[in-house]
Amino acid sequence: MDFKHMFDFVWPKPSLLSMIFGVIASVATLVGFPAALSALGFGSAGVTAGSFAAGIQGTSVASGSLFSLAQSTGAAGLAFGTKAVLFVGGAIVGIFV
Repeated sequence: MDFKHMFDFVWPKPSLLSMIFGVIASVATLVGFPAALSALGFGSAGVTAGSFAAGIQGTSVASGSLFSLAQSTGAAGLAFGTKAVLFVGGAIVGIFV
């Protein structure tokens, strides 16, 4: 087996404009994610009455479910690690799109 060319892939060199767009996308992700949760009804005081979240909430919510994670994030905010992942993910998407 020939492994000689296995690491010949060259990443495209991002331009200054794409790097600026990457920073804008990452900041928009950090701001937009909590705003989207709030708009869906996952607030700091719990599920907002009459919201989308209230409409999908069942009688019992399982621990670790997507609903409980969204509610936890809406109530307590994002952890530092989550913010870092969102920031880097937004930057990568912004640079290479």
